[in-house]
Amino acid sequence: MTEPWSLTATQLAAEIRAGRLSAREATQSALARIAAVNPVINALPDIMAEEAMAAAAAADEAQAKGARLGPMHGVPVTIKVNVDVKGHATTNGIVALRDNIAKENAPVVDNLRAAGAIIVGRSNTPAFSYRWFTDNDLHGRTLNPWDHGTTPGGSSGGAAAATATGMGAVGHGNDIGGSVRYPAYACGIAGLRPTVGRIPAYNSTMTEDRGLSSQMMSVQGPLARNIADLRLAFVAMARPDPRDPISVPVAFDFPLPATPIKVALFRDGRADRQVAGALERAAKALAAAGYAVEEAAPPSFDEAHRLWLTFAASDMRRSMLPAIETYGDAAIRASARHFTGSVPEQSCDEALAMLARRYTIAREWSLFFTRYPILLMPVSWRRPVPVDMDIKGADFGAELIAAQSPMLPIALLGLPGLAVPTGLAEGLPSGVQLVADRFREDLLLRAGEAIEAVQPPLGFPAAVRS
Repeated sequence: MTEPWSLTATQLAAEIRAGRLSAREATQSALARIAAVNPVINALPDIMAEEAMAAAAAADEAQAKGARLGPMHGVPVTIKVNVDVKGHATTNGIVALRDNIAKENAPVVDNLRAAGAIIVGRSNTPAFSYRWFTDNDLHGRTLNPWDHGTTPGGSSGGAAAATATGMGAVGHGNDIGGSVRYPAYACGIAGLRPTVGRIPAYNSTMTEDRGLSSQMMSVQGPLARNIADLRLAFVAMARPDPRDPISVPVAFDFPLPATPIKVALFRDGRADRQVAGALERAAKALAAAGYAVEEAAPPSFDEAHRLWLTFAASDMRRSMLPAIETYGDAAIRASARHFTGSVPEQSCDEALAMLARRYTIAREWSLFFTRYPILLMPVSWRRPVPVDMDIKGADFGAELIAAQSPMLPIALLGLPGLAVPTGLAEGLPSGVQLVADRFREDLLLRAGEAIEAVQPPLGFPAAVRS
């Protein structure tokens, strides 16, 4: 008998809507899976069993009365601990925030609940949500379910590990420099970084509003085990909210480009063997599906990478570094010092010039997308890296930042990016990144499904399979 926890979000929603499965049964199965697996990989530091079962009972009662059902009715999901859930601590992985209780939900939480989703737990993040690793002094280390010596990614590493192992059908994450895409890549699942403005962001627990780099680059997004589930969760999350003045109502589907849709394959000489192999498999899958794949590099790629580093480091120095030095654990302090120490400080005039240059590069990329509506590239130039590589020394930190450059221009320009798994390579997940112009998530999801048709989802890691 198939256990409900092993079903996809799309399957669960269909089974519950048809009356073949109740929301209670789906939620109880997810909680049982959490009880079996979470002690091993530590992805969910806050398990909301009582609230989840109460919400599931209410969902079943509403369905019995003939109420209108949301698209995710009864589907178990997880929410990252850096986003407000009423009555729970928004810790952001920081010991000093263990009692930072939210008085209201963040918009993305309200949106998921309005769609019928059941929150079963909160997922782990590094302190301050600012590493490609997931470990902190408050909640401990999250392990990659495929290999415990490899990072599960960060900062949404808890969300990715929980989703990959069936502790929730969908995980919520956020991404300013790969924090959805890299954990999805490291854990062998799919992750969508939407366009800035697609999904609203706001925390009532914040003491001050987000800095400029976050306003320009940070997004909320879903992680799931297949592309159909990403689409389901993305549509549910993407309702504008007045608490986020950047959020906008935008259509989900637009006219398709002329066929065959052209795909720019950017592989460069920096990709390691596993990454190059993943790009080749993805390119062949897209070509077989009727896409026209050509090798081409996006404009000003390395400059855009450097601009991301400068914006992020400047904001970290201004607003985060003092708090990190006061409240951060040893790992985030070391990581932040290595990062900010590697990026020169900018004057006000230099920062304004960088903003102007960002606008120029954004135009260049928009023009590029008129020729190539889809860009196929790595998530990282390297296979998922060993844990704590960023704090082993400045040289290792610089090496890591260089390896992660494929994720950063996409964030700098506020573009959507999709991490798509492409199987296992020498025991670790492999995958690629698809990028499109602003608000063209529809193109990414279509292309992702074409890759998925040839490279099916990985299934559950053997270490936690039952």
